[in-house]
Amino acid sequence: MSKRGTRTLFVTDFCLTPFIRIQSAGILVEDNFILAIGGSSAFVPEPGLDTVSLENCYATPGMIDTHIHGAGGFDSSLAFENASDIAMMGRTLAKHGTTSFLPTIVSGPRKDMMRAVSSIRGMLSMPCEGAEPIGIHVEGPFLNKEKHGSQLEEDIRSIDIGEAREMIAEGGNCIKIMTFAPELDNSIKLVELLRENNIVPSMGHSIADELSVLRAVDAGANRVSHIFNGMPPLHQRAVGITAVALTDDRISIEIILDGAHLHPRMVDLACRAKPKDKIIGVSDAIQAAGLRDGRYSIGDIKVNVRNGMVTNSDGVLSGTTLMLERGWRHLMTFSHMDSTDSAACMTINPAKNIGLSDRGELKPGLSADISFFDCDSNAVRMVVSKGKIIYDSQKEGSNGG
Repeated sequence: MSKRGTRTLFVTDFCLTPFIRIQSAGILVEDNFILAIGGSSAFVPEPGLDTVSLENCYATPGMIDTHIHGAGGFDSSLAFENASDIAMMGRTLAKHGTTSFLPTIVSGPRKDMMRAVSSIRGMLSMPCEGAEPIGIHVEGPFLNKEKHGSQLEEDIRSIDIGEAREMIAEGGNCIKIMTFAPELDNSIKLVELLRENNIVPSMGHSIADELSVLRAVDAGANRVSHIFNGMPPLHQRAVGITAVALTDDRISIEIILDGAHLHPRMVDLACRAKPKDKIIGVSDAIQAAGLRDGRYSIGDIKVNVRNGMVTNSDGVLSGTTLMLERGWRHLMTFSHMDSTDSAACMTINPAKNIGLSDRGELKPGLSADISFFDCDSNAVRMVVSKGKIIYDSQKEGSNGG
C-alpha cells in the first residue's frame, strides 16, 4: 500500500469550480493535487489533517495568463540580461491570484529573440517561488507592419520558415503560442510547422481579409491575439480578421480587460458573439505591473507609465499594468457574463486552448492551484500553487510578498 501524502483541507464560504458554485466549500488537497471538493460538512477531521479556514472568502482555480510581457520589473523580451530574474514576475503575479503564466516576448532582432527564448527556457526548469511560468508566447516577428502597434516596425519581418524552425528548436518544446499575421506569404507553412510542434498559431497584428483568415483556420490556426487591437475595426462591407474571429466558432479570442484597450460595450459585443469557452482573458501586462509609475521597457521599446496607463513616445497604448483578478472583475462589469462564466475565461479556457489538462479547474486529480478572495473587497487573501501556499496577505513575509 502506498504511503498517504500530506493532506490539507481549505474551507471557504464558497468556491467557483469555475463551472459551478459550491456553498460552504471544502477543498481537500493531498500533496500537489486536489483529492476531493464539496460542501465542507462532508469532510471529517482525521489524524494529520491540516485545516485552513478562510472566513468571508471565496475560491477560484488559480488564474492563467497566456499573454503577459512582464511584471515586478521583469521583461520577458530582455530575459537574457544578467540581472533578469523571472522569480520577480512570479512573486508579483502570485499576489494577484495568478498561478500560471506564459512570459511573452515581442518582435526584436533575430539574435535577441533567440537569446530571450533560450534564457526563458532555462528559467522554466528552475524552482519557482510564486506563479509558475509554464511556457513561452512569442508575439512576432512575423506580423504586418501596418499593424505593428507599439512594436518597432524595423523588427517586424516576412515569414522565414528557417528562422521559425530555429526559434522552435531554441525553445525546446517550451513555446506554446506564436502570434503571426495570416496574410503574409508562407503563413500556411508556418501554421503547419507550429501545429507539428504543438504550438498554438494565434493570428494578430494583421490586416488579413476573410479568405486569408479562413485559410489559416483551415490549416490549424485557432486563436486571435487581443481582439480588436492590432487589426482593422469592424466594417459592414469589408469582412476581415476581426469579423471572422467573432463569428467562427473554431477561433478562441484574447480580450484585454483593462478598460482602456477596449470600450466596455466592445467587450460585451465580443462575449455575446463567441461561445463562452472560446473567450480568454489576458493582461498584456509589462514589467511595470505591480510597480510605480515611471519609464519602463518592452524589449527595445521605451514606454511611459502614468496613472497605470502604458504608452510609447507616440502615445500608442503599449501593454498594461493590469492583473487578471482585476480583469475578471472588469469582465463581469463590462459584459453580460456571470461570475462562473467569466471566471472560466481566466482559468479553464486558457488552459484548454494551450493543451494544459492538469489545471484550470477545481476538480479531483488536477493540480491544487487555488486563489482565495475576500468576499467584501475581492482582494486576494491567499494563493495556493500545487498544494503549497505561495501568498498569504495576512502573514508577514509570505512567499508571495
